Amino acid sequence: MPSPIEDYALIGDCHTAALVSSEGSIDWLCLPRFDSPSMFGALLGTEDHGCWTVRPADARATASRAYLDDTFVLETVWTTPDGQVRVTDLMPHGDRRADVVRRVEGLSGTVAVDVEVRLRFGYADAIPWVRQLPDGSGIVAVAGPDAVVVRGVHLTASDHAHSATVEVSAGDTVDLTLTWYPSHREVPDPVDVGPRIDHTIAWWRDWASRCDPADEYEEAVVRSLLVLRALTHEDTGGIVAAATTSLPESFGGVRNWDYRYVWLRDASLTLEALMQHGFTEEAHDWRRWLLRAIAGDPNDLQIMYGLAGERHLVEEELDSLPGYLGAAPVRVGNGAYTQYQGDVFGSVMIALDEARSVGLADDDFSWSLQRALLGVLEEHWNRPDRGIWEVRGDEQHFTHSRAMIWAALDRGVRAVREHGMDGPVERWEALRETLRETIERENVDHARGCYVQHAGTTEVDASLLVLAQIGYVAPDDPRMLATVAAIEEDLLQDGLLLRYRTTSGVDGLPGDEHPFLACSFWLVQQYAASGRLDDARELMDRLLSFRNDLGLLSEEYDVQQARQVGNTPQALSHLTLVRAADAIAAATATPSTSPRTVTKR
Repeated sequence: MPSPIEDYALIGDCHTAALVSSEGSIDWLCLPRFDSPSMFGALLGTEDHGCWTVRPADARATASRAYLDDTFVLETVWTTPDGQVRVTDLMPHGDRRADVVRRVEGLSGTVAVDVEVRLRFGYADAIPWVRQLPDGSGIVAVAGPDAVVVRGVHLTASDHAHSATVEVSAGDTVDLTLTWYPSHREVPDPVDVGPRIDHTIAWWRDWASRCDPADEYEEAVVRSLLVLRALTHEDTGGIVAAATTSLPESFGGVRNWDYRYVWLRDASLTLEALMQHGFTEEAHDWRRWLLRAIAGDPNDLQIMYGLAGERHLVEEELDSLPGYLGAAPVRVGNGAYTQYQGDVFGSVMIALDEARSVGLADDDFSWSLQRALLGVLEEHWNRPDRGIWEVRGDEQHFTHSRAMIWAALDRGVRAVREHGMDGPVERWEALRETLRETIERENVDHARGCYVQHAGTTEVDASLLVLAQIGYVAPDDPRMLATVAAIEEDLLQDGLLLRYRTTSGVDGLPGDEHPFLACSFWLVQQYAASGRLDDARELMDRLLSFRNDLGLLSEEYDVQQARQVGNTPQALSHLTLVRAADAIAAATATPSTSPRTVTKR
């Protein structure tokens, strides 16, 4: 049985990531990329679906764990009646290999440590052929295109698992390593563990040292920015939405999706968060990724892509994994890639406008592509879509989508008026105004004076909070304040925001879900920007209390069971945390210029 979602730590090398439970088991690992098939899949089943456990043999052992400051190097100290050992878990960075290192060090006494490896390639669909290394120091496992070598101790086979028990005394060090490689190649050389640990610690700390967050939430912001970096594929610049697939939005339910891809929306917001904290190199890499991914006919723009810009993300349901605590189906791929979502045009244009503001100049290719995207909007600005939440019900004229299209046009106008780019600016300005008039006429509940989820309904949606963030409306505009009041009345559940009321039937899916953490962080941002600073801090502090002991957040939160829910760690949760902290800092530091005085563009 897998651990609670909040019990998992992330380790990663900026190409992929592993989840390590508080019980010392790696229950999720896909190599060599985030979106590769799993070789450890116990997270979505049981230990028989693949895991790697390193922990004291004594069942009475207790553990305390923490990341080394500003890194994704995990240290777990195990205490038993016979002594203490420390396990250091990491994926080494920068050596162009796919390695996992688990160093066991004796701190006091003598501790018997159990090591068990259950390799299951291809989402637990393939049990590999395993042979011993000639010197008895480990095993080589092969299945189809994949191979791994596990080194460090002599492992004995039993019931498709390989295990050993090692006596570790004070001063002893036992280095366990796993290396993936294509099965047609030779077995890689062993990892030079000590130097790789030192390099990885130094690399993470150097990256984090460039961040200068506000003091009030410094620790939370730095850790969240580190999460965003860990979810960025170093070679391509693509930013995945989460490290996992199919962790349920409701325990036992069917709302289980694969998040190991690059959503233009989430990646754009991540880029904004990184740029606002000085990480321009990542902005440059992401912009290059974006331009490669969306190059071609702008009418073919997708809402998401693979890590290298792959377009076909066909959704499949797996029989080989039973799902997290039985929440089925387990899905790989994501059928939403075929949806039309007009808001992604705004996400892209806003991010590229931010890139301009931090000094990343457009070249001919970059700006011509943006002009082409705006040309598509000129033709399709009034097309209904599936919206930010990727509903699988009927297409609608979602307010958030229309406002984001407005923002795309607005940023195009700014590129011409403020940055000297060329384009039919008068035409864009006229369409921008037409769109505003359409929203104010069709996407408002005139009885309550608030914006609504989509034209033709009186339902509200948490995504309406974004309207103030993108400059469509001032945070203290009467219509925005009325929208906040309606959202508080209709969507607050146990003090947290739902995305929308699933009972409305708009998403076309059965079942329910828990409060979506990003929505509550949006509410923090709105509170701070509209002068409700005490409410902002109160909600922010509560949200931060939902992080696990390592500062990680998943997608949603079950208040009744005090459990994290959904894919983890979730980029959208962490980037909205950063933006919420920044909003509180801005409202605190410069009240005279707070967004209460912002005028409509």
